[in-house]
Amino acid sequence: MTTIALLSHAGALSAVDELSLILADSVDSGASVGFLPPLAVEEAIAYWRDVCADVGRGRVRLFAAYTDGQLAGTVQLQPSPKANGSHRAEVAKLLVHSAFRRRGIARALMTALEAEARRLGRTTLVLDTRQGDPSELLYAGLGWVKAGIIPAYARNGDGGLDATVFYYKLL
Repeated sequence: MTTIALLSHAGALSAVDELSLILADSVDSGASVGFLPPLAVEEAIAYWRDVCADVGRGRVRLFAAYTDGQLAGTVQLQPSPKANGSHRAEVAKLLVHSAFRRRGIARALMTALEAEARRLGRTTLVLDTRQGDPSELLYAGLGWVKAGIIPAYARNGDGGLDATVFYYKLL
């Protein structure tokens, strides 16, 4: 059984090691999430410590999916800090460890994230993902709308450039 938690600052700090393993597993499995493989554990830990600081400042809502007591996945809601963006938020780093994929965890994380966005009055959500990734099917199935594609947007582990698809959802 999977449960979704919205992590406090202390909860996020206590999960840094597990979050780092999920990030490294995802990057090393080919995920396009801002890092290139192989991802050093130290780099992953530094990233999550920065995220924890943002959680503590209220800049990020960090969700964790636990399956049978293990941290299996995560996603972030990043509310816009701009005066003209008080209705908007970005979705970042939807990650599920490869040992837990195809169990509905990503869908559960996104459902919880959308509920929190509604609670915060964030009615316009945006995200991006590499074109052709399985996440495109997930987002379409959750009612996200494809806004456009930017070619040659992100470097991949082989040194090539991949297109990125931008999506939005109005809640």
